[in-house]
Amino acid sequence: MWLLDRRAFLLGALALGACGFTPVYGPESDARALLGAIEVDPPRDREGYLLVRHLEERLGRTSNAAYALSVSIELDTERMAITADNVATRYNLLGKATYALRALDGGKVVSSGIVQSFTAYSTTGSTAATRAAEKDATERLMVILGDKIVTRLMAVKLEPAA
Repeated sequence: MWLLDRRAFLLGALALGACGFTPVYGPESDARALLGAIEVDPPRDREGYLLVRHLEERLGRTSNAAYALSVSIELDTERMAITADNVATRYNLLGKATYALRALDGGKVVSSGIVQSFTAYSTTGSTAATRAAEKDATERLMVILGDKIVTRLMAVKLEPAA
């Protein structure tokens, strides 16, 4: 059995430091500069509300934003488990979010991209249970898409203000 050697751990930590590795939420990181500095465009529907709520939980709400974040959501469903009677008993909820982070001083797009994911829900219960499962799947999907957007934004290299 291989045992962790302290020397290997310390050498690994030194190698990470030598290659320019810095913690994403470190005191001087670009990611930390984004926290509390992004205003997310208001939502247009329930899915947008769920996504904006999660983004504000992760990035913080602000009254003096330096950046604006626009997000467009596309949802689709596909039947997955189909019985011999051609009745779907499980659905995949597919989500795609296109985002753009703009600097408010000039409107230059700092970062943009597309994130995608999916969740699933069962339709084998009552109508009420199926509807509740669909709503829950939508909420889970918005959290996943929001986390993917935040992860991408944390990797953005901001240019210093002139």
